[in-house]
This record gives sequence, structure tokens and C-alpha cells, in this order.
Amino acid sequence: MMPRFRQGWHALPGKTRTALQASAVVAFMAGMGWAAVPLYDLFCRVTGYGGTTSVATAAPDTVLDHTVRIRFDASRARDMPWEFRPVERVMDVRLGETALAFYEAYNPTDRPVAGVASYNVTPYEAGRHFAKIHCFCFEFQVLQPGERMEMPVSFFVDPDMLRDLDARGVRQITLSYTFHLADLPEEYALAMPATSGTTEQ
Repeated sequence: MMPRFRQGWHALPGKTRTALQASAVVAFMAGMGWAAVPLYDLFCRVTGYGGTTSVATAAPDTVLDHTVRIRFDASRARDMPWEFRPVERVMDVRLGETALAFYEAYNPTDRPVAGVASYNVTPYEAGRHFAKIHCFCFEFQVLQPGERMEMPVSFFVDPDMLRDLDARGVRQITLSYTFHLADLPEEYALAMPATSGTTEQ
């Protein structure tokens, strides 16, 4: 005997069943899309895959007399009007040594602009050994018209990199940040004049 819920399902018109199935697929894909970002981020943090760095609260006790050159790179999404650059483009650090670098962002427009930064480390093999203690990545930032801000990045390169067959030959690591335009919070949007100016180029 067919279960009652299956009888009810098959009793529905064909078009209704198709519409319900399509809606279920859309809802499932939307849910997976929402979950994919944090799950992928977690996977990358654990494995270092894709140049994602690890996160630490402090540098290790051991500092080796082995130097790696860190190159800092900055870019913007196409619709992001900020100016964005590293304050210092190159830094030599010893493995295990805590280092501090700064990036600078400037809003040249006549309106508040919000942004969020993503990051990447190359070569990818070094990602799992590049650990950030403090960073502005994935933090919501708002710059007022004409405002300039320096954002610190505190990091170290783990001495364990020398034991990694894939990464021990790395002599230069590039840390790249990309700022993306974000939706302005409601309190900023409400405070904007009704006739807002255009973005300066």
C-alpha cells in the first residue's frame, strides 16, 4: 500500500509537482551557496589551500636565522572608488619573527563608501605557514568623504615551513589584499544628502 504522503504527492497536477521540485532545487542551491563561503574559508584556514593564511594569537617562541622576503600587493574591485596601497611594498622577516605592516585606504569621493577586503598568499604552498595575528581582512570598513586610514597587519612566517617539502624552498611570499565595495549601513545611507555627488576619478 502506498504511503499517504506519496499518494498526496502523486495526486498533485504535473505542473504543480514540477514547480515545487524546481523551488526545492532553487532553495537547496541558495542554501549551499550561502554555506559555501564559510565552509570554504574554514577549509582553507585549516589546510592553507588556495593561499589562505592561518590565524594565530601570538608568534612562536622560536625565531630562526632564516629570512624570507614578504611582498605586499594591493588591488581594488572594478566598482570600488577608494585608493588603496601598501605603505611598505617589501619587508624581510625571519621565520618565527612577529612583523607589522600597514596598508592605506583613501576615499576620494564626496560620500561615505563602505568596503571589505579579501586576501591571498602566493605561492600557495606558503599559505599554511603564513599566520596573521591581526588583520583588517573581512572586517567591514567605512571611509567618510576625503578620509584616509592606515590598517595594520601583524603576522609571522612559521618556522615549520622549513620542514615542509613543498614550501621549504620558498624565498619570497606575496600577501595580496583586494578591497570590494560593500553596501553602506542604513545609518550612513540615511545621513547622505538627497542629491549626492558622483564619484571622482
